[in-house]
Amino acid sequence: MADETTVVHVTHEAIGKIGGIGAVLQGLFTCNSYLEAVNRSILVGPLFTTEGSVLDRLGENSEVLYSSFDGLVNTGYAPAFRKIENFYNAGIVYGRRTFVDDQTGIKSSPEVLLIDVTHMDKGLIDEFKKRLFEEFGIRSHLYENLWEYEQYVRLAPVAIAALKAIGAAKGSTVIISHEFMGMPTALAAVLEPSYNFGTVFYAHEVATMRRIIEKHPGHDTMFYNVIRQAHNDRLYVNEAFGDQSSYFKHALVEASKYCDFIYAVGDYVVDELRFLAPEFETANIDIVYNGIPAYQISVADKLASKEKLQLYCENLLGLKPDFVFTHVTRLIRSKGMWRDLRVLEQIEKEFRTQGKTGVMFVLSTEVTQRRSRDIYNMESAYNWPVAHREGWPDLSGGEANYYTAVQEFNARSRNIKIIFINQFGFEPKKCGQRMPEGMKFMDIRKGSDVEFGQSIYEPFGIAQLEPLTFGGISVFSSACGCAGFVRDITGGENVKNVIIADYTNLNNQRFPDIEDLLQIDRSVREQIENSVSEKVAMQICSRLAKNESEIESMIHTGYELAKNMSWDVVVKNYLLPSLQKALHKQNRQSIYTKA
Repeated sequence: MADETTVVHVTHEAIGKIGGIGAVLQGLFTCNSYLEAVNRSILVGPLFTTEGSVLDRLGENSEVLYSSFDGLVNTGYAPAFRKIENFYNAGIVYGRRTFVDDQTGIKSSPEVLLIDVTHMDKGLIDEFKKRLFEEFGIRSHLYENLWEYEQYVRLAPVAIAALKAIGAAKGSTVIISHEFMGMPTALAAVLEPSYNFGTVFYAHEVATMRRIIEKHPGHDTMFYNVIRQAHNDRLYVNEAFGDQSSYFKHALVEASKYCDFIYAVGDYVVDELRFLAPEFETANIDIVYNGIPAYQISVADKLASKEKLQLYCENLLGLKPDFVFTHVTRLIRSKGMWRDLRVLEQIEKEFRTQGKTGVMFVLSTEVTQRRSRDIYNMESAYNWPVAHREGWPDLSGGEANYYTAVQEFNARSRNIKIIFINQFGFEPKKCGQRMPEGMKFMDIRKGSDVEFGQSIYEPFGIAQLEPLTFGGISVFSSACGCAGFVRDITGGENVKNVIIADYTNLNNQRFPDIEDLLQIDRSVREQIENSVSEKVAMQICSRLAKNESEIESMIHTGYELAKNMSWDVVVKNYLLPSLQKALHKQNRQSIYTKA
């Protein structure tokens, strides 16, 4: 790497983990390989609210050094910040946020730069939008009524000015756009040739494709067969699925072709990017998988965590299960949670013949964390989380729909029960008095026998693999990007800790051309799901550890696989080589510009 390498991460998760990008940042900033190679890391994002005190500005484990809203000045950058604020009519918060890996103790404190863009000078914004259209063909007038688009466009010119002010715009500086949110800032950097930024689009997904897959009743079964045929026919998304230009995320993601490099978190993401437009066929796209935790535990450690989960189930249902299944996820359509139920239906039939029992803990919600007092009230009033009621503080609309399916499953199943915990956090003060004392979130990772994650769209899927290092079985669909990483590490060999469900296999059903493939509907998909779920269930039943010797073997193989998929491996083998290429290209451009 260069002597002084600065990496700027533009993201909506600059001050808190919301989803996958937050997990990636946590992984990078607590990885020695990254910290040794990158001298300076800066998080950039919008300031979402000016309410609260200065202590709230940058989230937990942070230090605010400058805030125009609180009159706080504890940095020499203050005069430059004030000039920027006056020029753009924007507000700036600057400081540091500390990331810590509780297992390894590794920590770092990257800089954080947040911009309040709510009252910016309209003339300056319009000038930047004009340049976006002239140079990149982005028609902002179609989307500027959408704040999700507008705030990131407004962020861009102020962010570049602020980076200059803190000395982060010279030398070896790479701006990484995490998803569509950072693209306007990356494009603003492209428009600054004298400063010669390197630019990268970090594709944690391809938003255009996610929308298509989620909306179409054939989901992944249809889509990935269409995309394979489209590649053979040299067709692209607008030709196969109609004009996507009205979708603002599509416009920004398509503009990633102007970045120096694109990082794709999975193999399918590469295919999806190539499917966007002909220009992506020759774009610089590198696979940069996500990393997963790799911590070694003993059989006793695993059994202690599993016993807590068994006791929790016993407190709730009066049943101490033989096996514990889990699914920790967001409650959104792409997670394909109905597929879990189909697999469990088949496992339950087998458990009846074996006299075995199981519980499935589903941790998922679509709303904010509920207050402890509300949890205690629901627990005492109607046996939450075994039973639920619609309406706040319990079930939201989407949660109610999922709970209906859970009720139907539990009514039919004797040997496996599902407990739906619609609450963030996994500890007694957040989940009620019947949860065993001392229970922590890591217990559901350590103690799980099987973690599900059979998504219809999953660019990578860190959560599916988190129990792997603790000897759990990870069950995910072939649509998950992590499947490619597993194949890369194992050389395609089967590993007993991993089960990949292929819901895109058409089982020799003939669909002669792309028009026929586009007609794959819910009935075709469900027919395939029924067949695949039976196979997956039999694989799970045959691999469940029956004794301590088998548990020890699962822990050993799981850890060996996980340590080769750790953040340290990802950074060394995937991220840094690609980042080096971006810096090398930047340096070549600098020499060319001077010549």
